[in-house]
Amino acid sequence: MNSELIKRYFPDIDSHQEQQFDLLGSLYEEWNARINVVSRKDMEHLYTRHILHSLAITKVCKFEAGARVVDIGCGGGFPSVPLAIMFPEVEFIGVDSIAKKIRVVEGIIQGAEIKNLRAVNCRAEQLGEKCDYVVSRAVTEMAKFMPWAWQLLRKGERGTLPNGILYLKGGDLAEELAATRRRWDIYNISQFFDDEFFETKRVVYTKKD
Repeated sequence: MNSELIKRYFPDIDSHQEQQFDLLGSLYEEWNARINVVSRKDMEHLYTRHILHSLAITKVCKFEAGARVVDIGCGGGFPSVPLAIMFPEVEFIGVDSIAKKIRVVEGIIQGAEIKNLRAVNCRAEQLGEKCDYVVSRAVTEMAKFMPWAWQLLRKGERGTLPNGILYLKGGDLAEELAATRRRWDIYNISQFFDDEFFETKRVVYTKKD
């Protein structure tokens, strides 16, 4: 079962969530054959490099029921698809300016029966909705990303961290984060998951103030 890796790190998921995670493998195989959103060489590592990687955010912040989370530049649905399965009572919005990527996300949503995620084909600046958290995975450099996210965020605390940005990023981040002139908390994903893929991967967080 594909979900066994997820169960290893998240033993409390219920049978419905387990079934949804199981479905993702075949759904992404099917959609990726039509619209390439995951590199061919990465498909065999889908559960580690995409699904589990996305779920690192849950090790940093637990979202409250009713919170709204926007995934900017969601691509094929990472991190929003795995996060929506993990937090079924949280509202997720996946935003991407490329229509074919949104078609993939819509297909995954339908196939895995994910009720709490909607996919929107627009630029982040055009969304026109407020949210509690912005999540993303290595869309662009942080100084460019910040203005897109900041205008969507509202102050508050709808999870175990104050509202803000949770961003999946790899490599040496010191210079890039310093350019934003903000304080960032950096979490090494290798402390949560033991696959060598995560040795240089981070979750970075800053709160809305």
